[in-house]
Amino acid sequence: MHNSSYKKMEWFRQHYLSDMEAERLAIYDLGSQDVNGSYRPLFDHPQWQYQGIDMAAGKNVDIVLRTPYVWREVATASADVVVSGQAFEHIQYFWITMLEIARVLKPGGVCCILAPSSGPEHRYPVDCWRFYPDGMHALANYAQLEVLEATTQWHNEGHVDGSDSWHDSMLVCRKPELGPWWSLKSGAKRWLQHRALTIGLRDEDAATPKKSGQGEYARSSGAMDTVIRWYRHFVPARLRMRVPRRFRRMVRKRLIGP
Repeated sequence: MHNSSYKKMEWFRQHYLSDMEAERLAIYDLGSQDVNGSYRPLFDHPQWQYQGIDMAAGKNVDIVLRTPYVWREVATASADVVVSGQAFEHIQYFWITMLEIARVLKPGGVCCILAPSSGPEHRYPVDCWRFYPDGMHALANYAQLEVLEATTQWHNEGHVDGSDSWHDSMLVCRKPELGPWWSLKSGAKRWLQHRALTIGLRDEDAATPKKSGQGEYARSSGAMDTVIRWYRHFVPARLRMRVPRRFRRMVRKRLIGP
């Protein structure tokens, strides 16, 4: 955790979350393991639930992912805020991870991503990418998120730890809140993209059934189970009961017979 990154995340907290201190917020931090510091102090508030997410257990990690591309451990539309700093350059297929961020955000939820635009190679365990504002715009558009900020620190700011060398880029975006029909269409599009892009990356054979309500993917047990899993994946819980019963009966009849 370098000083430049911490200061930028502090700026995000002050400009986008300071008016929400009276609200209950669920905040996920992707790439949260405490390596010379973390963002936890910025989001340590009585009304806020901060959870660190990473690929390995460690300090400041609450949720351990099996893969950065399929977050079985995190429920759909469960986050008000998702933050990530100095993680995306280490994710080989970061655009798939962005689809998962969009999935777990609630409508109206915000996301802040920090990643370097320059600096030396620092493999952890790989170092694949650097980001500019246009790239951040493209990433948000790909996941159907509304861009609020997309900037790069082009000039040195005098950070004493030498972290000016990274010239971090910052993306702040929001998941649009345009009603249930838009959410349904948008979620379906992201689900299809995600399923196509994660062939061979889902590690489904290693998945084990979990108790319902924990955001896990159940094992498929026939055509109807596949439809139900798809439905639960991208339709927020508050919208699910609005699907007419006759539609559910029609799907069941067409898939498995009368």
